[in-house]
Amino acid sequence: MTGENIRENIRDEILKAANLLAAADLLAENGFINDAVSRLYYYLFYYIRALLLTESLQPKTHEGTFRLLGMHFVNNGLLNRSISLIFSKLMKYRQDADYNPSFFFTEADFKEFREEAVQAAFDIQEFLKKRGYIKLQKGNERERND
Repeated sequence: MTGENIRENIRDEILKAANLLAAADLLAENGFINDAVSRLYYYLFYYIRALLLTESLQPKTHEGTFRLLGMHFVNNGLLNRSISLIFSKLMKYRQDADYNPSFFFTEADFKEFREEAVQAAFDIQEFLKKRGYIKLQKGNERERND
């Protein structure tokens, strides 16, 4: 994969993530909190996939994505451990939301998880910007202010 291909793929992953955050917000606004929590997981998942592309890593599983995040970015101090922790938490909660029919998240849960996921994505954006992989346009620097 060439440098330009990597940048294009990173942009695609981030665009997918942005769409998933918008979907999560719409779902939450309409009372579909479990589905919204599931979308938050995928929002952060695509940001992490974008991050992994900087090392030409393309994991085949969700668990592999989590492991590679730790190995290549968290364990060596490039990114804060909080990103790994929120991703792990959202991974578990996505499974609860999608597969446990008696498990229900609240609107307050969603708001808390959203704030954490957006902060993690922002930290990844900053990492990608500093290394020249993305250039955010004015006004898009901080999704957390949505």
